[in-house]
Amino acid sequence: MKVAGEWLRPLRVAAAGDAVVVIDQRLLPHRLAFETLATPQAVHHAIREMVVRGAPLIGATAAYGLALALKTDASDSAVEAQAAWLKAARPTAVNLAWALDRMVRHVRARPVPARAAAAWALAGHIAEEDVDVNRRIGEHGLPLLREIAARRGVDPGRPLNVLTHCNAGWLATVDWGTATSPIYQAHEAGLPLHVWVDETRPRNQGASLTAWELGQAGVPHTLIADNAGGHLMQHGQVDLVIVGCDRVTARGDACNKIGTYLKALAAFDNGVPFYVAMPTSTLDLAVSDGLAEIPIEERRSREVTHLAGLAESGQVIEVAIAPAGTPAANPAFDVTPARLVTALITERGVVAAEERALRALMAQTL
Repeated sequence: MKVAGEWLRPLRVAAAGDAVVVIDQRLLPHRLAFETLATPQAVHHAIREMVVRGAPLIGATAAYGLALALKTDASDSAVEAQAAWLKAARPTAVNLAWALDRMVRHVRARPVPARAAAAWALAGHIAEEDVDVNRRIGEHGLPLLREIAARRGVDPGRPLNVLTHCNAGWLATVDWGTATSPIYQAHEAGLPLHVWVDETRPRNQGASLTAWELGQAGVPHTLIADNAGGHLMQHGQVDLVIVGCDRVTARGDACNKIGTYLKALAAFDNGVPFYVAMPTSTLDLAVSDGLAEIPIEERRSREVTHLAGLAESGQVIEVAIAPAGTPAANPAFDVTPARLVTALITERGVVAAEERALRALMAQTL
């Protein structure tokens, strides 16, 4: 996507071809800065500390991390150990394991001397594939937006109001985003729309990242407190909800940033369509019951008790918002049951959040 009129991706290969360069998302929206990841240790740290975040981007970055590791040691034991270590950086998003398992299968089928080059090439392919996947998610989602806009029929001059949660934009992927891809494509096609942006505490990915993205793209949007979504739905100010996901189960349960479940409940109660944008790499057919089987990452309590922001001095500072010593719980994700999901928007098409439909989708030959 474009930033200040210039094409930019959150992940790219360094000019020398021996490292990757990523946007440090912890500093947005106040500063656009880049970090070079030249070792697997740097990649692991970037994933764990959320320099890079978003399920698809984590997977692509981890693929490069394994490729970097194999430059030093490409033996069978090193391949397996490095992949397992990188997987442990964050436990919930399935794209991390998906990308690394794909890398392991690819390189284990090759002689040891050829593995590092093969791994680097596949990591690049995974990154470019993600761009294409997300573009196609937008192509399948755009007709839904047009249909809802046409069906609404009341006050046709009002823009289509979309609510999204967290950041499932191009910053969470290699490009386009998942939940934002239909939004960007609708905007480019001239469909009048407006996006309600949940602030998405903790870490405020909506306020810091999605609002920044949409502003750069010229998409009309309004930032709201997390608790405002239900109120807006009750008053007819939300036409549909589109969110991303970090893991979807075989039966269609969708795991996403904490707070997504509450938006799904409000949407269900108010008859608002609730869509999940899902690359098929995020589908975990080995898991059925999302509530029982998906590991929910518990992050540091400081993300709840403190906030970062831009001071009048121009410095980014962190401030406490709770009394010193206050205990805080910080589950990073929740699971929305399939019954609350209107449909899943994938690169292969729009599909019901139901096991038979999902297995049939994955059985299709592309």
